[in-house]
Amino acid sequence: MCYTVVLTGGIGSGKSTIAQMFGKMGIDIIDSDIIARQVLSPGQPALLALHAYFGDEILMRNGVLNRFVLREKICNSDNDREWINNLLHPVIRKIARKKLACSRSPWCLWVVPLLVENSLQSYADRVLLVDVDSVTQVHRTMMRSNMKSEEIEKILSIQASRSQRVAIADDIIDNSGSLDTLKTKVLLLHGYYLFLSSNRDKHVSL
Repeated sequence: MCYTVVLTGGIGSGKSTIAQMFGKMGIDIIDSDIIARQVLSPGQPALLALHAYFGDEILMRNGVLNRFVLREKICNSDNDREWINNLLHPVIRKIARKKLACSRSPWCLWVVPLLVENSLQSYADRVLLVDVDSVTQVHRTMMRSNMKSEEIEKILSIQASRSQRVAIADDIIDNSGSLDTLKTKVLLLHGYYLFLSSNRDKHVSL
């Protein structure tokens, strides 16, 4: 298994941007959100299970998952959210672990938005948190989607708190600055992770 850095952070924090930067440096990226979209594509067992549980409302007319309805289920019902998580997260985790095992880059990045919620930090050699304030999260999410601020606030309310994420993080990127500043931080971390991965069996720490 390659040296695994898990990247986590709340909605709108900039996880995808940071992952893309690491990817351009030759690092393999395993993104849980991308895997989730794959396992929920038409004909996949997970989507069939959702359909059986929630009925036709969970699908668009063309048989594709209705993501708005799914988000409503997750945000508005603790029971539904637990059922959905129990269905999807083990499948996503299994696929991600297989991809990590096949990685050939010096170290690999596993993007896990709900790291704290699913207690997956034990699978990581290092936890990297991308951190911004909630106002920035709401603004960025509204800019990239058609979601209203109330919907975003609801998602934030059911995600882990900032203090919970900070408590498990080994490294923290403050992503409230410019893109150039972010690139510099990512480059420095890449060098650090190359060092750690090459010395993983030597118990080196800084």
